[in-house]
Amino acid sequence: MKAIQISQFGSNDVLTYTELVKPQLNPGEVLVKNRAAGVNPIDWKTCSGGGAAPFIGDLPFIPGWEFAGTIEAVADDVEEFKQGDEVFGFIRFPERAGCFAEYIAAPADQISLRPDGLSAEAAAGLGLAGLTAWQALFDKGNLQASQQVVILAGAGGVGHLAVQLAKWMGARVVATASTENHEFLKELGADLVVDYKNESILDHVNNVDLVIDGVGGEVGIDALNCVKPGGTLVTLPSVTKDEVIAAGKAMKVKVEPIRAEPNCDQLDRLAGLYADRKLVLQIADTIPLEDIGKAFDASRTGKVKGKLILTL
Repeated sequence: MKAIQISQFGSNDVLTYTELVKPQLNPGEVLVKNRAAGVNPIDWKTCSGGGAAPFIGDLPFIPGWEFAGTIEAVADDVEEFKQGDEVFGFIRFPERAGCFAEYIAAPADQISLRPDGLSAEAAAGLGLAGLTAWQALFDKGNLQASQQVVILAGAGGVGHLAVQLAKWMGARVVATASTENHEFLKELGADLVVDYKNESILDHVNNVDLVIDGVGGEVGIDALNCVKPGGTLVTLPSVTKDEVIAAGKAMKVKVEPIRAEPNCDQLDRLAGLYADRKLVLQIADTIPLEDIGKAFDASRTGKVKGKLILTL
């Protein structure tokens, strides 16, 4: 099978498009013929030695954590799936495999059936970003109807899904984005969009219940000032989480870091919302697997509108 593999950490030059043997199934797994995979900042950060690098085990490593494809085989102990099922998911892999490959040995308890109304490309971008948005808003942030939430980096992969999910819950949604993305976010349901380049969020809102910090660092720390007593800021970037947590502690504001976890029930909810047209996934670009460097370069800019998808 074709796959992207790294044997050392570094920039795009460590990404090798290579031929590997198909993975063998362990108990509890299904073999998936992959059709598409989502690209996230965690991917290039991990390949460069940051991100999830401390958790992936020994190199070589196939990156990628979300996918959509067709089941070709199931382990003897797997009863909930069969050959030919269309599936998608976000997966915590063992060291031997990732989603940037033609075939995936996927744990059956970390994937879900892909409904007819959800394309493979959209499903491939929904797993990690969708679960991150869901878990940040509802598991970590406990967002309720009529509350007010601020979403920093609202036009990004996680951000634009968080805007829609928060609006679906019945919250008032304030997002930050560059001016060219304001109408896009308003169409998704944002009640107010702030130009982060020229304005401070503090000039527009205060006393909010929840902030979803998709930027981190000084931007996340500054946003602590608009959180009401008893409110929460959920910070997504792992590299700056400690400094944001420390700042929140000094200001007596609750700060929650997040590391998204596989969850089939939540994947089913996300797919259902998509099928009911209550959730859309904006695809910024679809890029062939062998051109992964192009996808990583685009993601590094921090200006991607929606999700980047690798196709196989």
